[in-house]
Amino acid sequence: MRLRHIAGFLVFASLVAAQSREPKHPPDVVYVPTSQSVVDAMLKMADVKKADIVYDLGCGDGRIVVTAAKTYGAHGVGIDINPQRIDEANANAKQAGVTGLVKFLEDDLFTTDIHNATVVTLYLLPSLNLKLRPKLLADLKPGTRIVSHSFDMGDWQPEKQEEVDGATIYFWTIPAKK
Repeated sequence: MRLRHIAGFLVFASLVAAQSREPKHPPDVVYVPTSQSVVDAMLKMADVKKADIVYDLGCGDGRIVVTAAKTYGAHGVGIDINPQRIDEANANAKQAGVTGLVKFLEDDLFTTDIHNATVVTLYLLPSLNLKLRPKLLADLKPGTRIVSHSFDMGDWQPEKQEEVDGATIYFWTIPAKK
C-alpha cells in the first residue's frame, strides 16, 4: 500500500514539474534548427575569437554557442523562452564538454540583459528582427557584431551578406553612439 502512495506521489510530482516547465508565453517563432554548415559560416562571418561573448537570441538547442565555445573557446549565452529547448541546450553543452564556457537562460529575448555581448546571433523572423533592432542598437556596445540567419533588418543595410547551403547570412556592426 505504501509503495502505491509513493508511486502516485511521484506521478503527481512529475506532472507538476512538467506543467511548470511550460514557456512563460508561446514562443514567437517555431523552432527550426540551423544547419551546422550555416552555424560555422555565421561564426566565421562574425570573426569570433576566444575573448568574445556570443549571445544567441532564440538559441533553440544551443548549437551556436556550443560551437562558438568548442571551436573558438569563446564564452556564450543562449536565450530561449522554451524550457524544453533550454534543457536540450544544456545537454548539448554537457555532451560537448563546454559547460564552463556557456550558459542558457530561459527568458524573453526582448527583455533579457544582453549588454555584455560582443557577438549576437539570430534566426528569428523579419518582423522580430525589426522589433528587436531598437534593443540591439540601444543595449549593445559600439563594435558588437550581429549575424542573422535568413532574415535582414529592413532598411538597416548589412555590411556583409553570404549564401551558404541555400541560406542567406547577414552581418552588421553596432555603430558608434551619436
